Amino acid sequence: MTAHITPPPAIAGRRPVLITGGAGFIGSNLADALAAEGRDVLVYDALLRPGVEANLAWLKERHPQRISAVTADLRDAGSLAAAAAEASSVFHLAAQVAVTTSLTDPAADFAVNLGGTLSLLEALRRRPDPAPLVFASTNKVYGDLADLTFRRVGDAYAPEDPAILAHGVGEDRPLDFHTPYGCSKGGADQYVLDYARSFGVPTCVLRMSCIYGPRQMGTEDQGWVAHFLIRALERERITVYGDGCQVRDVLDVGDAVATYRAALARIGQVKGRAYNLGGGPANAVSLRRVLAAIEGLVGHPLDVGFEEWRAGDQRYYVSDTRRAAADLGLGAPLPWHRGLTRLAEWLAESRGLRLNPRAVPA
Repeated sequence: MTAHITPPPAIAGRRPVLITGGAGFIGSNLADALAAEGRDVLVYDALLRPGVEANLAWLKERHPQRISAVTADLRDAGSLAAAAAEASSVFHLAAQVAVTTSLTDPAADFAVNLGGTLSLLEALRRRPDPAPLVFASTNKVYGDLADLTFRRVGDAYAPEDPAILAHGVGEDRPLDFHTPYGCSKGGADQYVLDYARSFGVPTCVLRMSCIYGPRQMGTEDQGWVAHFLIRALERERITVYGDGCQVRDVLDVGDAVATYRAALARIGQVKGRAYNLGGGPANAVSLRRVLAAIEGLVGHPLDVGFEEWRAGDQRYYVSDTRRAAADLGLGAPLPWHRGLTRLAEWLAESRGLRLNPRAVPA
């Protein structure tokens, strides 16, 4: 594998913030926020996902003196080590992100998610001054929550356990890896935490729920909020796996970026800890309710079909975010319906389409 570094601007000696997956959805929003405050950012991305080249071009146009890029794969240990060598800090977001892909090619999923993470941790451990690392983990580390019981209330599942209904799933929940994706991300999650314990590398783990927002090009396998909106805007069929009553706590990307930055800013206090990152009970919403809101935004009926449940899919997942809010000083997240409108406006504008004017606040 051959890495390619874009020539301008030179970052030698400037100790940039390294963002693996920095041209992706969350990565590009994070890079934009950091560059806007005057930080030098090195984007490390294989540029394999559709749309990420446009994200990188957008970043370089907005911040020509702050953004540099390495086009390389996480499995290229040499390029990864070179990128990490002078980094002041690292946000590790790059990954194989689809459960379906992990079931098709578990070896590649393992090599990217676990092997790539270990290579990055080793590169940092070998430095005399290991840079802090904040890792993007997933709520999938908690498994399918099969031991919990749920009841269907209207168009949504709700847990019978009153504590989980009130607050969500906490970080003290036992880990339970399902599917190769859950195993590779869960293994990486634990390696990141252990490198703080065993080697003193300052690390923090954020176990993400459903993040959505501008610059997301969702697919059927990942990024379902944006995917539903894109299909609705293009008047194409939307396939829901399961009955659509499954509940997720969705979080706007602006709130996610604020959390990543807070974790880095407080790395001395939070190193070696894992936190849930999601919208919490206030932003818990079923797929059916999101679809109804999307129908109002686009102003025409949606073409929705239903298929069998997919492996590892949870009937209900809502993050208990109280620990993260307290330790990281987080404010209340953006309400989901406002964030959904903002994403719809961005997607419509990027495609030259119009939303239902009666559904969008002036």
